[in-house]
Amino acid sequence: MSLGTTMIGILAVIAAIWVIYDVVTYNKGLSSLAKVLWIVFAIFFSIITAIVYLLVYKVK
Repeated sequence: MSLGTTMIGILAVIAAIWVIYDVVTYNKGLSSLAKVLWIVFAIFFSIITAIVYLLVYKVK
């Protein structure tokens, strides 16, 4: 593996962990279904989900 691929993989794992942690701990107002969907998307599309999550919930 090249260094670039490794860095993207590490970034993807960090992004997924951040979204999952933030959804579970800070978004008490979300329904259970919304939390599950955010977690599933974070696992499968981690970097894109982190960007969307940041724009939807953190930038106000």
